[in-house]
Amino acid sequence: MLTEKEKAAQGLLYNANYDKELLDERAYCKALCYEYNQLHPAKTEERTALIRTLLGKTNGSFLIEQPFMCDYGYNIEIGRNFFANHNCIILDEAKVTFGDHVFIAPNCGFHTAGHPLDAERRNIGLEYAYPITVGSNVWIGSNTIVLPGVTIGDYAVIGAGSVVTKEIPPGVIAVGNPCRMIREITDEDKKKYVTHSSGFPVQIDALPVLQENNPR
Repeated sequence: MLTEKEKAAQGLLYNANYDKELLDERAYCKALCYEYNQLHPAKTEERTALIRTLLGKTNGSFLIEQPFMCDYGYNIEIGRNFFANHNCIILDEAKVTFGDHVFIAPNCGFHTAGHPLDAERRNIGLEYAYPITVGSNVWIGSNTIVLPGVTIGDYAVIGAGSVVTKEIPPGVIAVGNPCRMIREITDEDKKKYVTHSSGFPVQIDALPVLQENNPR
């Protein structure tokens, strides 16, 4: 007989409502999230150490702004130079993997958990969990939701307010509900300009390069 945790890992329907192992693990995770979110923002070393304890894998420098919430923590893996802005929520009933140099704007959610469409099974507490994978050099705009089983390719940009229901290929701009590819990102995008605080246009590739210890 498979445990409920083993069923979840295999993408099968499982019940997380009454299983002591899963209940205890979620309670432990919630306690760590609470502790993290209560830390003073200036306590950077304590914050970093707690996140390393909470998450399944970290690599190099990262910054996760408070508040941050997840369900288990050990199912989350982040690459180098990872940055998540305020109110990031990761429902990591299955693996959630981020590559290197991922930027996540405020109020984004990554939800591996889903429920049966038929009310009978849903009402007895059954659910499923499918992994989410985000490649390297991805930027995800604010208020974006990524749903179970989604893969977002390297160098993709997801527009604000998107609901990502299906795979997004590498190197594209995608936006909407449901999220759809708008166009590919090309070398022409390197020539676009932004307005500096001085009021003068500044070429994007002339801006300071982000350092590993300052992922913002």
